Amino acid sequence: MTTRNFTRDEMETVQEILQTDSRPVPPVLKQESIKNLGTADIPREIFFSPEYHNLEVEKLWKKVWQWACREENIPNVGDYVVYDIADFSVIVVRSKADKIQAFYNSCLHRGTQLCVNEGNTLALKCPFHGWTWKLDGTLAHIPCRWDFEQVEDEAFRLPEIKVATWQGFVFINFDPDCESLESYLENIPEHFQQFALQERFTAAHVAKVMPANWKVALEAFLESYHIMATHPQILKFTGDANSQNDIYDRHNRGILSLAVQSPHLGKPLQPQAPATALIEFIKIDPEILQISEEMNPRAYAAEVTRQVFKQHLEVDCSAVSDTEMLDAISYLIFPNFLAWPGVGQSLQFRFRPYGNDPDCCIMEVLILQPCTSGVTPPAAKIHWLTSEENWSDAPELRQSGPVLDQDASNLLLLQKGLKASAKPGITLSNYQESRIRHFHQVLDKYLS
Repeated sequence: MTTRNFTRDEMETVQEILQTDSRPVPPVLKQESIKNLGTADIPREIFFSPEYHNLEVEKLWKKVWQWACREENIPNVGDYVVYDIADFSVIVVRSKADKIQAFYNSCLHRGTQLCVNEGNTLALKCPFHGWTWKLDGTLAHIPCRWDFEQVEDEAFRLPEIKVATWQGFVFINFDPDCESLESYLENIPEHFQQFALQERFTAAHVAKVMPANWKVALEAFLESYHIMATHPQILKFTGDANSQNDIYDRHNRGILSLAVQSPHLGKPLQPQAPATALIEFIKIDPEILQISEEMNPRAYAAEVTRQVFKQHLEVDCSAVSDTEMLDAISYLIFPNFLAWPGVGQSLQFRFRPYGNDPDCCIMEVLILQPCTSGVTPPAAKIHWLTSEENWSDAPELRQSGPVLDQDASNLLLLQKGLKASAKPGITLSNYQESRIRHFHQVLDKYLS
């Protein structure tokens, strides 16, 4: 495939593309926040150093709000999910119909974990000796209580962890003196007012232990610079080099336009080619809607997607803008949550350390779908892939699976190459990788 050289000034911008939308575009998507963040290299040892990992545990993971589960994962009283990060383990439980609480997953007798994975329980009972707590963390029962004169009920409540919810996501924070989640999210709630992820359900949840540091895996999804080399099959319908990167205080955003051709292509395609290539890629029957010569290609692709939602999901997207139906709009909610608010591209990513191994991480991908006729199906159970399985072995990920396999193929090479390098740092592009640079600048503030 022939590609060409060009400068950023020569490319059609995301904002110019949005002006052709067939529906009103949400105002927050018409905003830009592009910043020059400098050119300094990023030290390579931060991706594999055990000492740096330990610093992250103490100054990052113990201090930040982090997504633990979805509210739909614990819909009933007694439902719980165990969330692990580094050496920490947390029980997130619905203690009342209208209350969610989180506790350290450790018995106050001799430290045994109280819960594993997820489930429903009437009480939190230690499997070792039977010490039992109510769902609100109060001590309920100690076998042979006569032999523990020193134990006072109030002092033996399960230690609690801060909990807050936003858009259907349950967040926890280990720091008892932390700022509120609302404050931590800064401008994110304003941006998501129209997107209502709390009204969607988890149609897929796939996880895998990846052979790379959590930051290495995360950064693969913070830039579109890699698309030309890693995903050449999508260049016909992806505006990669002209994506928009918005930098905020703690968080950032990327907008990647689809149903437009890549600026890298050597010659212009036929006007309708990007739209038809996208429709073929996502395996939608083009007969759903015939395209005419006068029809805007993005409007056509968006309308085909609307028809799919209407016919197969009974969801009316007639008022949803083309960009929400088509584009890869991703917000990095620092430090490790990539939230995609669009309807057609509603992936949610989470990256976290795998125990205390800086060379591995847990990567999770969720697909959130609008509910059919107001009926909320149960959330999909987590599907753990083995080390031998690929993301494309999870059929629920549909066309995203093979693309994720291409991303994953780079991660082990990256992790090994970082260790083998004679160069002290990694070099980032000034604009296309600006979200990565911003992420590291925010991370440095926490760790300094």
